[in-house]
Amino acid sequence: MDVSVSATGHDNVTARHDSTLELTTDDFLTPAGDCILGIDADCSPAAFSDAFVAACQDAAATITLVLDTPQHRDEITGSGHPDLSFTNDRSMVGRTSTYVDDRTVFVDADKAAADVDRELVAALADGAPLTATLRVD
Repeated sequence: MDVSVSATGHDNVTARHDSTLELTTDDFLTPAGDCILGIDADCSPAAFSDAFVAACQDAAATITLVLDTPQHRDEITGSGHPDLSFTNDRSMVGRTSTYVDDRTVFVDADKAAADVDRELVAALADGAPLTATLRVD
């Protein structure tokens, strides 16, 4: 089961955060947003289907985030959690920890923003379009 989100890079994308990564529907990014990979996302977790949310709430679920720009690709793998609510209407966050709030879409990730392929990050800092696909197994 997949959900795809289209977003855009921004010149303030630095991807330096060492425990989270984020996509936001906001159309701006300040230098403080060091976990944000893409802005102007075309949907938020609140728009995801009930079936997708239920699948992600299984603690045994594996959730993969595939990040695609025209020239680069990276994958992050995390886990589901029973407390994932997918109710935030602004942003989605993947976490290397087990912390859950309304923005969290997976936990126990094998990468944070700081671990994302640096060529992909450079493309995003140049404003590249981004397709982020969340897949739950």
